Amino acid sequence: MDSDTLWLALAFVLVIEGLFPFLSPSGWRRTFTQLLQLSDGQIRFFAMFSVLGGLVLIWWLTP
Repeated sequence: MDSDTLWLALAFVLVIEGLFPFLSPSGWRRTFTQLLQLSDGQIRFFAMFSVLGGLVLIWWLTP
C-alpha cells in the first residue's frame, strides 16, 4: 500500500464522518448527546466491534 492510498482512505473517512452532521445537524446533536450518556464499558464494546469489523473488511478486501 502506498501513501496515496492511505491519504485517499483518510479522505473517504472524513467525507463519511461529515455527511451525517451536514445532512441532519439536529439528529447528529441528539445522537451525540445519547452517546455521552453511555458508560465507558459500552463505548469500549462499540469501539472494539468497530475495530474488529474494520479489520475483517481489510482482511476480506486485501488480495
